[in-house]
Amino acid sequence: MRRFSQRNSLVTLNEINITPLLDLAFVLLIIFVITTPLLEQGIDLQLPAGGRPDKPVEKSDIRTVEVSAQGAYMLDRRRMDLNLIEAELVKASRSNPNTVIYIRADENGLNKYTYAIIDRCQRNGITRFALRTDPTK
Repeated sequence: MRRFSQRNSLVTLNEINITPLLDLAFVLLIIFVITTPLLEQGIDLQLPAGGRPDKPVEKSDIRTVEVSAQGAYMLDRRRMDLNLIEAELVKASRSNPNTVIYIRADENGLNKYTYAIIDRCQRNGITRFALRTDPTK
C-alpha cells in the first residue's frame, strides 16, 4: 500500500492578515482621544480679561492654584483643602526659591476665596505670585 503525504498542510503562510491589528489600533486611538482631555481637566474657570504676556519662567518653577466660583481649590490640578495648599506652597518655596505661584480665580466667584490664597502666601513670605487673566486680544 502506498502512502500519500499531505504536503499542502505543511506549507507556510506568506501573507499575514493585518486586519485585526488595524482594528486594535483604531480602538486604542479612539480610547486615547476620548480619555486624554479628561485627564488634563482642571476647574472650568472664566478668567477676567486683561494683562500682558509673561516673562519666560521655567515650567518646573510654576505652581498653579485654581479657585472656582464656589470656593473649591485645586493645586496643580489636584483638589485640596486650603490648609494643605498652604503647606504644599511653603514646602515648594523653601525647596526652590524661584517658585512662582499662579493664582487662577473665576471672575464670577467671591473675592474672599482669592484673598485667602494671597493672604496665606504673604503670611509665609511667598511674594512671587501672579493673578492670572485672559490676555487681551
